[in-house]
Amino acid sequence: MTFTSVLPIWQAVQTRFHKMVKALPEEDLNLKLGNSTIGGLIQHNAEVEFMFAEWFFGRPNPQGDKAAYSTLSELVDLLTVSNENLTAAMQELPEEAWHVSVESAFGTSTPLEAIGRLMYHTGIHAGQISLIQKNAVRSEV
Repeated sequence: MTFTSVLPIWQAVQTRFHKMVKALPEEDLNLKLGNSTIGGLIQHNAEVEFMFAEWFFGRPNPQGDKAAYSTLSELVDLLTVSNENLTAAMQELPEEAWHVSVESAFGTSTPLEAIGRLMYHTGIHAGQISLIQKNAVRSEV
């Protein structure tokens, strides 16, 4: 029941984020405010999904060594894999485990709370990407 309740909400957030990322111009990936680039935020978002799948759902991280992704297609593929990995982890979690607290490097959360945190996390970074696009200085080539 929990998976079937959470999945449509998770998919709504992911669909919107993935659509936004796919629509980015390739040259915007290197736009930056402070220490954050758009490409870096996208990669970070995927990496956190892999971490949460491992920490809260017990799914091994298939990512291996962290590579630097430099093209939009690589980042879109990474987001797709991280989303598929997390969705599979959610589907495999027994119903009774959704409400059991799990210790992690980020503190204690249930898997259900962790998904809520991930949705919030994705929303924060979507906003940061928009902010960077609006305010970063673009180089004239």
